[in-house]
Amino acid sequence: MNHPMLRCSLVALALSLSAVPVLAKGEADTIATVNGKAIPKSRADALVAAQAGSGQADSPELRKMVHDELVRREVLSQEAVKDGFDRKPEVIPQLTLARQGVLIQAYVGNYVRAHPVTDEQIRKEYDAVKAQLGDKEYKVRHILVKTQEEANDIIARLKKGEKFEDLAKLSIDPSKERGGELGWTAPSNFVKPFAEAMLKLEKGKYTDTPVQSEYGFHIIQIDDIRDLKLPAFEEAKAQIAQHMQQQMVEKHIGELLAKSTVK
Repeated sequence: MNHPMLRCSLVALALSLSAVPVLAKGEADTIATVNGKAIPKSRADALVAAQAGSGQADSPELRKMVHDELVRREVLSQEAVKDGFDRKPEVIPQLTLARQGVLIQAYVGNYVRAHPVTDEQIRKEYDAVKAQLGDKEYKVRHILVKTQEEANDIIARLKKGEKFEDLAKLSIDPSKERGGELGWTAPSNFVKPFAEAMLKLEKGKYTDTPVQSEYGFHIIQIDDIRDLKLPAFEEAKAQIAQHMQQQMVEKHIGELLAKSTVK
């Protein structure tokens, strides 16, 4: 799929590759000149590399599209400068932010390359997540109310035979629209009091006393329990590596901020 910024008109797409300007020997590092201003080949290479990063293979067709897009940009930017937009107060900050963005992307990319995540580190993280999640997952419902009195009243009504999903309408949690259902999940995804109460319940049972958390008072019901099937290490490896890289970068940014003087 072509990058939106590189979309060509049907007419441009129909042009033969021979329409790409042929450069003289002394212009080997230039792909075109616009009103006497050269467009360096390095700029085209950068745009092609960006497309390669999104899965598009380098090809004569892509090079042609890049050539046309850079010419288009040069024409428009020259006109913008001619009209003084590069000096307008509302534009200057945007130019600064754009430049910062490019510099940050280059810096972070270089940092990640210089600090690769090893297979051993990825495996360790995978094993830690696996241990944290456990070997079971639960299909759980809950009703959340503000006071213990409200929770006790709901439990009493459950014991009299009222349906959990009907009483869930009294909940202050958005899950009340689904009868209190939270779907299939692992206990580690919840705050400690909630998770501990879940683990004590059997299939089809609910808590007969309110469970207090920082959010209020819960009545929890387990609809079903099944073995937790995690993806194999090789399937999860790339995603874990990306997550670890993000954490590493955030930690590095935090260290840079900590030693910076900000007034």
